Amino acid sequence: MFIHLRLHTEFSVVDGTNRIDDVVAAAAADGQPALGISDLNNLFGGVKFYKAARSAGLKPVIGAEVMLQGFSDETPGAMPGGPQPAPPKVILLVQDKQGYLNLSELLARAWTRNVQRDQALVRWEWVQELNAGLLLLSGAQAGPVGQALLQGDTQRATDVALQLAGVFPHRFYLELQRAGRVDDERHVVAAVQLAARLHLPVVATHPVQFLTADDYEAHEARVCISDGEILGNNRRVRRFTREQFFKSAAEMQALFADIPSAVANTLEIAKRCNLTLVLGKPQLPNFPIPPVDGRIMSVDEYFRHVSYEGLEGRLKHLFPDEAKREEQRPRYVERLEFELNTILKMGFPGYFLIVSDFIKWAKENGCPVGPGRGSGAGSLVAYALLITDLDPLHYNLLFERFLNPERVSMPDFDIDFCQSNRDRVIDYVKDRYGKDAVSQIATFGTMAARAAIRDVGRVLDFSYGFCDGISKLIPNKPGMSVTLQYPPNPKKEGDKNNYAIEMEPILADRIEKEEDVKTLIELAQKLEGMTRNIGMHAGGVLIAPGKLTDFTPLYQQPGSESAVSQYDKDDVEAAGLVKFDFLGLATLTILEIAREFIMKRHKGQENFRFEDIPLDDKAVYA
Repeated sequence: MFIHLRLHTEFSVVDGTNRIDDVVAAAAADGQPALGISDLNNLFGGVKFYKAARSAGLKPVIGAEVMLQGFSDETPGAMPGGPQPAPPKVILLVQDKQGYLNLSELLARAWTRNVQRDQALVRWEWVQELNAGLLLLSGAQAGPVGQALLQGDTQRATDVALQLAGVFPHRFYLELQRAGRVDDERHVVAAVQLAARLHLPVVATHPVQFLTADDYEAHEARVCISDGEILGNNRRVRRFTREQFFKSAAEMQALFADIPSAVANTLEIAKRCNLTLVLGKPQLPNFPIPPVDGRIMSVDEYFRHVSYEGLEGRLKHLFPDEAKREEQRPRYVERLEFELNTILKMGFPGYFLIVSDFIKWAKENGCPVGPGRGSGAGSLVAYALLITDLDPLHYNLLFERFLNPERVSMPDFDIDFCQSNRDRVIDYVKDRYGKDAVSQIATFGTMAARAAIRDVGRVLDFSYGFCDGISKLIPNKPGMSVTLQYPPNPKKEGDKNNYAIEMEPILADRIEKEEDVKTLIELAQKLEGMTRNIGMHAGGVLIAPGKLTDFTPLYQQPGSESAVSQYDKDDVEAAGLVKFDFLGLATLTILEIAREFIMKRHKGQENFRFEDIPLDDKAVYA
């Protein structure tokens, strides 16, 4: 039995075209009991891969290919003053929860502390510190041992292998590959001899960059898009071969029939990797509870106390007349009790307290905040805690739209802040809960149909006008997703796809009559919807109950000062983190500028308040 342990998915961004669901299905169809992921310098697809593999009955093996720096004072092949070879690459595979935490920390450090030429480098001293629970694969030709062997420096290869084996005792494997590259066999022979001499285990891996042999052109097109190259340029550097598709277990066994232990060790490694992720259990940060009248309350007690206190203030504002206030009080108290019991039962008082705290800080520190929108405006507790400024009973708003025990999900307030002050509120949250516990969230930009046509057309060296003309034939209707699928799949019940060639007869006609159009569409559709770049969520902020890397590795765009999670909003929630929406609204900024202008016009007028300006005068100012 053979198990793939070296796999780049679309989340390697620059060099992988394997879609997670497709490659998991291929492994399951081949009867492989496990599958490993090892995207370059990231775990972007880690949670998605974990869930997909589990759903398909496969054991997920989580890992990453990392670039090492500072492994030694000398790099094989380096010439003084000349260009330096690429940093050596190795594979780190997770054995258990500790290994997962360590890999997350290593990747976070690399992206936030050590990015060079847009590449995140893992310092060797960090690996020496954080290797518990991790298995190390040598990286084959691209690893430090492989580089030395291909340089013919057997002594250095020996020293490096012993050093790696010393840091990873009984957790280090020499990697062997036969992927159709010039130096493959030379490396295999030298590595097997080294392994026999040093009594080290070997493992056969295959660098899977795309799913089937037919996907090679699409993979190369993606590489060219990233590199700014032309697909047909015979002088461009070709880093991949046609053999790097997902081979079956039988094909891999035949490929390494002369080294059966290398195949057997893929199963042995999979047996040693036993990571279990607890998904779907929210982990709220601890809200610091201040003493009340010298008494320390529990979170639930304090939440109830401040909610009733806040309601009293709201009632006095809504009903200045005491008799009217007492007449209305019962229905407000009844609604408040219902909401409090629901929130406490679902375990979310801390969420409301955290949101209330940073909104109060914003209002007290000159950062305009919106009155509330979305289903959260239906909560009387939110109104009492000054999270919203809308009385839900007056407008007959339903709390159940926001939080319902029969549909268990995290509460989610969409909070509008003045655009120019939003970052101040985020900085406050970082100071309150710790910089290591707060970050924003990654988003994955994908290749939409029109963009895929333009990108693929460029690497095919088609003219801009030609590609632009074809892309404009793709229907672009708000709210409608249109696919390039050609030929279209037979419509099945429940199929919500909208096929471009069915919606636009001119496009269908040109595909049939023009070979270049057909080539463009067929190649573009293989890349359509694939992850293209990493961005930052417009408003999502994570506040963890400890170090963020205990839940998600971090990523930082080269040149940016803000770290984001490596998981997107769905995966951070699956990992247990709670998302808070800090939305920057330009309208609030404009209103604040207008308010300040009016206040300056009335400067010096005793007891002047903006709220007291007659409505007609406010319209004149507007």
